[in-house]
Amino acid sequence: MGTPIQVHNIDTHDAKRHLNEKIHTRSFQGVFRRVRIIAGTFLFALFFGTVWLTWNDRQAVLWDLSAKKFHIFSSTFWPQDLVLLSAILIVCAFGLFFLTVWAGRVWCGYTCPQSVWMWVFMWVEKVSEGDRNQRKKLDQAPFTGLKVYKRFKKHGLWLLISVFTAITFVGYFTPIRDLVPALLTFQAGGSAFFWVFFFTLATYLNAGWLREKVCVHMCPYGRFQSSMLDKDSLVISYDVSRGEARGGRSLGSDYKAKGLGDCVDCQMCVQVCPTGIDIRDGLQIDCIGCAACIDACDSVMEKMGYEKGLIRYTSERELNGGRLHIMRPRLVAYGALLVAMVLTLGWAIASRPLVSFDVAKDRGLYRFNAQGEIENSYTLKIINKSHERKQFNVSVKGLEGLNLIGPSSINLRSGEKLELPLSVSVKPALLAESMAEIEFYLTQSKDSDLSLVAKSRFTGRVP
Repeated sequence: MGTPIQVHNIDTHDAKRHLNEKIHTRSFQGVFRRVRIIAGTFLFALFFGTVWLTWNDRQAVLWDLSAKKFHIFSSTFWPQDLVLLSAILIVCAFGLFFLTVWAGRVWCGYTCPQSVWMWVFMWVEKVSEGDRNQRKKLDQAPFTGLKVYKRFKKHGLWLLISVFTAITFVGYFTPIRDLVPALLTFQAGGSAFFWVFFFTLATYLNAGWLREKVCVHMCPYGRFQSSMLDKDSLVISYDVSRGEARGGRSLGSDYKAKGLGDCVDCQMCVQVCPTGIDIRDGLQIDCIGCAACIDACDSVMEKMGYEKGLIRYTSERELNGGRLHIMRPRLVAYGALLVAMVLTLGWAIASRPLVSFDVAKDRGLYRFNAQGEIENSYTLKIINKSHERKQFNVSVKGLEGLNLIGPSSINLRSGEKLELPLSVSVKPALLAESMAEIEFYLTQSKDSDLSLVAKSRFTGRVP
């Protein structure tokens, strides 16, 4: 299954400076930054746009807590389908395992909501207060009108983004087209205002103030990633054999004659890191795999006329002169299991019944009715999970001479739940035992293939 790769927990002042010092990241350009911007733009559009889509005169994606229904476009999930929703989460977890074995914390670096919102807030900080050195000087400067203005601008934009994020998130649980006007006119309920305030505060604190502390100290993913990585996992690494010994030099000088490697010790990789680590100390649990250090180092290598890739996505085996093994047992096992789970989940969702049918027997054992027959009472619970009105027929079998007392034909609207009380009777002479198993059948009038069965018991006194 592969030997786990070692992930270092560097215990130095520089590596832990984010515990007591604010990290000021430097602006940079590069391929991976563009990839992250594209991924972040897509996720922002998906998050803020999907909530406004409609499907069959309702919100396309909505967790309707009051009706206990979860709508995802043409599919509607009920509490009875909770096992399917749980299965979706399990499949996502295995997908993350597969991705980690293959390419490390690429999820954290490009698509994790904490990372995406953190980068957006850092961009706002740069726009409001300037680049790294300007922000450091501003922090040390006394409060003046200009400093107050810049801070007000930054925090105002942070709060604005947080409010939009909170309203959108709550809009996935309360219809967004009703929520927004209700909030603007102060007609929304207290719970709606509370949750909008709560998620506004959570977004503002997590992305604006806590930032990398969420990734380093609150998220458990970095703690167990070392058990999932192996020597062939693609992780961001510094090529020690090529970069050492570090040192400054003039452009075009014969630095190798001085015993220097390609690393000019410019600290750019540290200055652009959102968690404040030095990747040259080895792979660390604080690394979120954002590849900012790769972009920064490549830009320096290009200026110096050196080959790019001093810091790059590579594997421990390649760094040690070996050959990368892509098709290895652990990755294949995770991939095969993930494919099997996705196919099984897809089949389960596609084949799940759109009608729920259950029968509950009344607590009373039996009674004799006016015709002298033994009678039992039941409650039929029926849910129409489809998106159209359906007509059903109800029948009962299992004993000779059974009579159904109650409506035998019912109509249910889309999404309607019905608890139908009815009784079943039989002549005492036809009852051979005091307890017998009977079956209730629910068939759709226009679809002979739909026939659901719910078993129950009939009790009585044998003559």
